[in-house]
Amino acid sequence: MPPPLKKIVIIGPESTGKSSLCEALARHYQTGYVPEYAREYLLQKGTRYKPEDLTAIARGQLALEDRQTAAANAAGHQYLFIDTDMYVMKVWSEFVFGHCDPWILDQIAQRHYDGYLLCRTDLPWTSDPLREYPDLESRDRLFHIYRDCLINQSTPWIEIGGEGEARVAAGITAVGRLLQ
Repeated sequence: MPPPLKKIVIIGPESTGKSSLCEALARHYQTGYVPEYAREYLLQKGTRYKPEDLTAIARGQLALEDRQTAAANAAGHQYLFIDTDMYVMKVWSEFVFGHCDPWILDQIAQRHYDGYLLCRTDLPWTSDPLREYPDLESRDRLFHIYRDCLINQSTPWIEIGGEGEARVAAGITAVGRLLQ
C-alpha cells in the first residue's frame, strides 16, 4: 500500500510564477497537479466578475482538486501540487469586494494540506488579460496578506523566491523540508 498522498499548495499574488512552479514540481516528482480553475472560468465568462462568480470559481477549483486527488491516489502518487486554494479565494474576495462568502471560509477550515509554498513578488510582472494588479505596491500588499493567512494557521509553509531554475530548485528544496 502506497503512503498517503501529500498535498502541497502554491499560493501568492498574480504573476509570481505559481502555475509554472506547480507544473515544474509535478514534472520533477513525476506526479499530477491541479491547475488554477479561475483562468478557465474567466476565459469563458469574461473578466467582469461579481462576488457570486468568485464562489463559483471556488467550487470549480475544489471540484478540480477532488478529481485530481482521486486520480493521484489511484495512480499511487506520493505528491499532488495545487495551484491555488481557498485562501486565494478569500484574499481575492476580500481585496476586490471587501467580504468573503462564508462557504469559502468553511472550506478553509475543512480542507487539509501538508504544506504551502508562498511565491514572492520578486519576478517581473508578466502582462496577461486576466491579471488585474500590475503595480508592485498592490502585489506586495497582497503578498503580505497571504503571508498573514499562512502565519495564522497550522500547516507548515515556506516562502519561495528566485527566477527560473533557481525558483524551481527552491521549490524542490522547500518540499523536502516541508515533508521531512
